[in-house]
Amino acid sequence: MTSEQARQLPPTLEEVAAAAGVSRSTVSRVVNGSTRVSAEVLESVTRAIEQLHYVPNRAARSLANRQTMAIALVVPEETRRFFGDPYFASIVDGIVRGLEQSDYVLNLQFASPGGPSAKTLRYLRGGNVDGALVVSHHSGNDFLGSLGTALPVVFGGRPLRPADQTSYYVDVDNAAAAEMGTQFLIDQGRRRIATITGSPDMPAGIDRETGWRRAMDGAGLRTDLVARGDFSMAAGARCMRTLLDTSPGLDGVFVASDLMAAGAVAVLRARGRTIPGDVAVVGFDDSPVATGGEVELTTVYQPSVEMGEAMAQMLLALLRGEEPQPVEILPTRIVVRDSA
Repeated sequence: MTSEQARQLPPTLEEVAAAAGVSRSTVSRVVNGSTRVSAEVLESVTRAIEQLHYVPNRAARSLANRQTMAIALVVPEETRRFFGDPYFASIVDGIVRGLEQSDYVLNLQFASPGGPSAKTLRYLRGGNVDGALVVSHHSGNDFLGSLGTALPVVFGGRPLRPADQTSYYVDVDNAAAAEMGTQFLIDQGRRRIATITGSPDMPAGIDRETGWRRAMDGAGLRTDLVARGDFSMAAGARCMRTLLDTSPGLDGVFVASDLMAAGAVAVLRARGRTIPGDVAVVGFDDSPVATGGEVELTTVYQPSVEMGEAMAQMLLALLRGEEPQPVEILPTRIVVRDSA
């Protein structure tokens, strides 16, 4: 081996031990986070690690600690839905930020909205990951309720689980946020306000319809102008056509996502309705879709990136053996633009 080749090899545990003047086992204890070393030794080993630019062998540490150093991001959605909805991009962005300073890598696992394959279940329960993050939870995903018995799990959004089981999740108050968005329309003098809901098998879809109804009931307004969507742009367009056919005089619509709101706006414009003159529209998310069309959307902002980051931090705390607060609710607000 030439001297040039030797210089290119990464430093070993033995070299760190020699530089720090301690044994190899002492360096190993420091690297693995043991508290059985003095402050003086810890400082000496840390200095040697920094000087030599030593990077611990993750595979060896995983074998020693029985850890995989991998986290699964479980998405019970079709792949085209995942890659076509900017909400998921924001959540993943936040998760990556939250894991950036850790040693964990992220594995993406898709599952059918109606339930996972046997292969997915074997993978998640087979010791291949140390924990899981779950986004886009449906009522048919009963397996997710029991996943927490096998490994730490944090949900993005309130999960549909029995009340006697502890669930760790990060969310916004979807009902209160939807009530705020609907009240915004009411305060503008709108009286025939429809809603396009999200998927009825998802907590966010259920809660946002609840908030709309709460605001409408509080104002003494009718609550029969409901069209059920699935958070997609196509559903927003389809629902808006149905609402206009059944109630052509409606003057406002609260839509449970920006993607659906964009579809609704396209139909309103095609039918000759002015926005917000004839019909005011409020969406939900404040995603890039809200500012990407000819009519910029007034919308309920939810901090999706921050939600993803908070999910990652909560799971890391569980993996460290800590007991974080099981529920974190982040704030929302109205962002006013052209559509209302």
